[in-house]
Amino acid sequence: MRASGCQAKPIRGHQRAPSDSKEFHEVTKRDALRLLENEVDRLLQTTEPARRPALQAEMGRFADLFGRFLQEEGPALDWNKIQKLPENAVMNYTDLKAPKNEQIRNMLDKLVVIKLNGGLGTSMGCHGPKSVIPVRSDLTFLDLTVQQIEHLNKTYDANVPLVLMNSFNTDEDTEKIVRKYKGFRVQIHTFNQSCFPRISREHFLPVAKDFDVEKDMEAWYPPGHGDFYDTFRNSGLLKKFIDEGREYCFLSNIDNLGATVDLNILNKLVGEERASTPFEFVMEVTDKTRADVKGGTLIQMENKLRLLEIAQVPKEHVDDFKSVKTFKFFNTNNIWANLAAIDRVLRERTLNMEIIVNNKTLENGLRVIQLETAVGAAMKCFDGAIGINVPRSRFLPVKKSSDLLLVMSNLYTLKNGSLVMSPQRMFPTTPLVKLGENHFSKVKEFLGRFANIPDIIELDHLTVSGDVTFGRGVSLRGTVIIIANHGDRIDIPAGAILENKIVSGNMRILDH
Repeated sequence: MRASGCQAKPIRGHQRAPSDSKEFHEVTKRDALRLLENEVDRLLQTTEPARRPALQAEMGRFADLFGRFLQEEGPALDWNKIQKLPENAVMNYTDLKAPKNEQIRNMLDKLVVIKLNGGLGTSMGCHGPKSVIPVRSDLTFLDLTVQQIEHLNKTYDANVPLVLMNSFNTDEDTEKIVRKYKGFRVQIHTFNQSCFPRISREHFLPVAKDFDVEKDMEAWYPPGHGDFYDTFRNSGLLKKFIDEGREYCFLSNIDNLGATVDLNILNKLVGEERASTPFEFVMEVTDKTRADVKGGTLIQMENKLRLLEIAQVPKEHVDDFKSVKTFKFFNTNNIWANLAAIDRVLRERTLNMEIIVNNKTLENGLRVIQLETAVGAAMKCFDGAIGINVPRSRFLPVKKSSDLLLVMSNLYTLKNGSLVMSPQRMFPTTPLVKLGENHFSKVKEFLGRFANIPDIIELDHLTVSGDVTFGRGVSLRGTVIIIANHGDRIDIPAGAILENKIVSGNMRILDH
């Protein structure tokens, strides 16, 4: 047996507790936590003394998270405790009123915009932060965000600040890139989320040998966006904005191009339409389609509105969770939260988010777990939490090259940093696009396969698989399926119009 809390200590004069007893598990949990804390202390000793106090606080939060992980009986919640959503739990966006023009500046001065900027572009074959991938007219996610906020500030003579929550993966590059916005009418602040050690799945101890994160990046991870609350406060920015008289933050993923500041929602929170009892936490949800069945949804439980993620669903109820009839909405991760309420739940230590256990295998084959939390899971810790059912246009994430095809196409026009769907599109839903992983997953490869992005105004569904290229001025309409079998190649000729077509086999166009 390893000395890692896998063995219960004999109790003098008594038999050893049987290994399936509650006492045994309590002892092993205590041992595991103590061993982890000892190992974390040893890691702290490898840092310069000046850095130690800040890192000690961060590692204290990590040990708390690990301690909670040991206490949790499992991710699944008690399905029978789910209550019917109350009538007023989700407000309809169409019922919100637009603010009067003369009040907008005053409303904007109560707002802070926060973008989650911790992710890398690796899944799309890019180096560095995902936010610097060009998505439209050579403009990056970050460029578009800055343009949107500058437009607000100029139009209404306001001063909405932009805050980027970086991770140790994106911080250095982001700091360099942010300098180019110096002349813009946007104050940009950055802070870093925590950097926690990955732990071995075998013995529950950190795999890092010392605190030199740069030397062994794989041994560390940013612990999900639920880490926002603590690190935002610790950065000093929460207090700064409250002192300035700001009341709400609008938080979203930087890769969701639909997450722009919405004045109608803001009006409901700080304008003429504000409720007598403030909504401390607003989650934007949108109607679930079959493409979104895995997305988190809103439930009522123990008389509180809360987020339910698929990882928390008992196996026998996964089909219920995915049902569009039972759970009509899913979480866009666009969140409006009251700053004073964030301060309160942190001071009172009532913030409690479910732990997401993420299993990973490192390049050297080592199996590790990383413990994460999600920002929306804090919903149940706030008073007066509410969902707003927003149009689908507020959820436009770019996770894959198939999403990039949509946002680069003529489906959208760019207006002051915001993407607006073309009025020529007959219906508000976006086409369903599936591009083959082997040939389209990396941005560079994807761009090399299109002479220019096809006209997809009338497209419903596109599936492309295999070695396929598109000439200039191609138009895709209805349902189009293009499949090049292994060893074959299909070149769609310039100017081709494909409407409700299946193309397969081999079709090469050779220059002569």
